[in-house]
Amino acid sequence: MARPSKPTELILLEGKSHRTKAELELRASGEQALITGVTMQAWPEVKKNRRAAIEFKRVCDLLCVIKKNDALNESVINRYCLLRAECVEFEEKRETFYRGIKQMEKEYKEQVPETDPETGKTVYALPPSQYYKLLRNMQGDVVALDKQIMQKRTMMLSIEKENLMTIAASMRSIPKTPEKEEKKSGIAAYLAQRADR
Repeated sequence: MARPSKPTELILLEGKSHRTKAELELRASGEQALITGVTMQAWPEVKKNRRAAIEFKRVCDLLCVIKKNDALNESVINRYCLLRAECVEFEEKRETFYRGIKQMEKEYKEQVPETDPETGKTVYALPPSQYYKLLRNMQGDVVALDKQIMQKRTMMLSIEKENLMTIAASMRSIPKTPEKEEKKSGIAAYLAQRADR
């Protein structure tokens, strides 16, 4: 895959380029044609979700730096921020289950078995069969949460790739050199010269 072209502002900041002024002006006008001039706005559901709102502000600030905070990207960025917030919530739930498993394991190991006076059998507050059933269920919940997290991360990655590809594609769509006027030769040149008289 070809390396995306640098924005003209970056080229001018670097102070070095093999491009002519005409080429740079053409590229700058092409870049401006891809910008609506309207900044992104957070959706109401993003504003309601504290994590999503923080992520939206962070992403918008970064996009402002590269001058890509444009309303055309608004829906993608809002969706990305909601997914990020959901992902963090699922990670916290998974961590809660994980801590619960560790606590249950600790309590199970520390429980003191008692002897039933009537039967003489060893009795546990939490019998091994119940313990392993609970453990299996909780581990199943952790795995289910992991699947949810991975699904959301995959969606986020798709949005990240698409968004970056869209920006890179927009940079690649800007002509690097002005269109050269075709030199006419032969009879076409003669006719054009006659038309100019």
